[in-house]
Amino acid sequence: MDLQLRNKIIIVTGGARGIGKGIATVLAGEGAIAVIVSRTGAENMATVKEIELIGGKAFQVEADLTVPFACERAVNEVIMKCGRIDGLVNNAGENDGVGLLNGNYENFMRSLHKNLVHYYLMTHFALPELIKSKGSILNISSKTADTGQGGTSAYAAANGGRNALTREWAVELLPYGIRVNAIAVAECWTPLYERWIKTVEDPEKKRKEICDHIPLGKRMTTVHEIANTAAFLLSPASSHTTGQITYVDGGYVHLDRALS
Repeated sequence: MDLQLRNKIIIVTGGARGIGKGIATVLAGEGAIAVIVSRTGAENMATVKEIELIGGKAFQVEADLTVPFACERAVNEVIMKCGRIDGLVNNAGENDGVGLLNGNYENFMRSLHKNLVHYYLMTHFALPELIKSKGSILNISSKTADTGQGGTSAYAAANGGRNALTREWAVELLPYGIRVNAIAVAECWTPLYERWIKTVEDPEKKRKEICDHIPLGKRMTTVHEIANTAAFLLSPASSHTTGQITYVDGGYVHLDRALS
């Protein structure tokens, strides 16, 4: 299937590694120009080079998206270099473990800026160009908004906000022909996930316990599976899909885990 993404300018926040890197790579493979916006320039450039080695096109903008001005500057840099924006993937963030018992106001608010506020800011600043191009917006979300996890109040709240903004923006942007969707991720093997699981007492045992609760295949979702769905939702191939939260999770959230 031709996803009709050739030469489309698509921003991917947190695009230097993990899910963001997977999305940027798949988009470039479809002929899009992936714009990696992340805070670590060296990682950004390494991913750009990897994409270029497989024949894709990409460039990077170094920005700490927890700083409001940096969001505006990043968007303006993309406009200056490319003259337009055709798509936006809000992806940057991490499960930082700011809970209710162990948290405080400062850390809770810091986590919201890390995981939610820049979703709004990047979209706000990119919106004039997205209106011109009738572009698409994709928010990466997490199952924590639905299932809870324990010990991660801020991240769960941020993902509830990501889902709500997806539906809200889909309504607000209907007159402009802009589609807004989300992908809810459950257990996906990424560098951040690997870093976390190494902190538990028996990482391999813990990984098996997690996989045993994933109905389809008893395995974690791959980054490539998330990225393929992302490319579809950003493309004209999904031209009548908006306001949807798509669960690429092997049935983790909605299927009965008693299935054998």
